Amino acid sequence: MIDFYTNWCVPCKTIAPILEELQREYEGKVDIYKVDSDMEKELVKAFNVRSIPTLMFVPVEGQPQVGCGAVSKGELEHFFHQVFHI
Repeated sequence: MIDFYTNWCVPCKTIAPILEELQREYEGKVDIYKVDSDMEKELVKAFNVRSIPTLMFVPVEGQPQVGCGAVSKGELEHFFHQVFHI
């Protein structure tokens, strides 16, 4: 999963601890990468990120899926199970 965020984004700050918790809980099953959208403008453009936070779920097999905005831990876990089949 890729988290496109910025340091000044309030919703990004809201989900950051949730993502850290999920990283520990799903260690070995899901990798979470953080991309600072202010620092990595070329990546933002390449992935067509239009708002932050943008969460990109990229399974090994299947189509990537994108979610925007701050979501709950339960919603993220639902995405993990749906997209990553865990």
